[in-house]
Amino acid sequence: MKHIIILGDGMADWAVPSLNGKTLLQHAHTPYMDELARLGRSGRLMTVADGFHPGSEVANMSVLGYNLPKVYEGRGPLEAASIGVDLQPGEMAMRCNIICIEDEKIKNHSAGHISTEEADELVKYLQEHLGNDKVRFHTGVQYRHLLVVKDGNKNLDCTPPHDVPLKPFAPLMIKPLNEEATETADLLNDLILKSQELLKDHPVNLKRIAEGKDPANSIWPWSPGYRPQMDPLSKTYPQLKKGAVISAVDLIMGIGFYAGLRRIDVEGATGLYNTNYENKVTAALEALKTDDFVYLHIEASDEAGHEGDVDLKLQTIENLDKRAVGPIYEAVKNWDEPVAIAVLPDHPTPCELRTHTAEPVPFVIWYPGITPDEVTAYDEVSACKGGYGLLKEDEFMNEFMNCK
Repeated sequence: MKHIIILGDGMADWAVPSLNGKTLLQHAHTPYMDELARLGRSGRLMTVADGFHPGSEVANMSVLGYNLPKVYEGRGPLEAASIGVDLQPGEMAMRCNIICIEDEKIKNHSAGHISTEEADELVKYLQEHLGNDKVRFHTGVQYRHLLVVKDGNKNLDCTPPHDVPLKPFAPLMIKPLNEEATETADLLNDLILKSQELLKDHPVNLKRIAEGKDPANSIWPWSPGYRPQMDPLSKTYPQLKKGAVISAVDLIMGIGFYAGLRRIDVEGATGLYNTNYENKVTAALEALKTDDFVYLHIEASDEAGHEGDVDLKLQTIENLDKRAVGPIYEAVKNWDEPVAIAVLPDHPTPCELRTHTAEPVPFVIWYPGITPDEVTAYDEVSACKGGYGLLKEDEFMNEFMNCK
């Protein structure tokens, strides 16, 4: 049996008063996800281990069954792997957002969703003026970039910028967690302030301001770590001899790298509501013809949640159903070799809060011949009655990979 996980990043949400107290999954028109719930089995999954922040790196690694206390090293090293930066012993990698600061507050975590082309020019400019033997900047995708610090100390209190929209930035700057990390914290905070001076009058930002767009006028490093010690999934699941990951997000591609999955780049994949669902589906179906496992990650709902846009998030959920879940289900349901499908988010990103939370997420698993449970709709409330109950740690992945 082949396996595909369709992950709608941040898709789960809270009850919304303007939707008559329903969650977005309850309110959205999702006939295919509901059909999988009716024909398959549902449950809920705890994706955030005790003591961990509900970041996408934590949640996606949990979905794949990894033991976070044993392998977690932050987002930075995962994104380094994705863009081909081979971390050496002693090198600390950090996710480095390019953000917009206005009136001394973090206006948004994405510099108004700056393009990769614009950001690349800014990152190279930062490397030219701030990079040295100890500090290196590397271009990633859109607002998501990488900072590598030689001999950096990862014992730092860093605030993810998407958690603090419209909050003053100065009190949120990096703090050492012990005396040994003070030098690294001071270095990083100095880089933040120097980046603001360098970027404020850069031609890219002057042009963006003239066009009514948010300037990318500061860096924001966070989630430090060293090269993680992750076993490939094939070591845990021998039936997974070959697998693939499809995503527009460096972080997810980096997880795929360490998980031993081949990374498939898809033209038109943006990580936003305008991502090319059709190309992603085509790539996933092609991969399933040769591989045992595909991890199809779609970021759009998470970004809509961070923007607090209920209507946009509803659109992304319905697009996931109509343009990804539906076409994949219709394509594989009668294949000679059966395919197991799982649909779930990694974590909630409530529009009301505009950041991630750690509540359990709903999931559904379907494959030909599965014995259905009593659930007939896919959403946070219906999943509470699911036959799988509440799972944690590697229980979801074990159930999914042992579908027969």
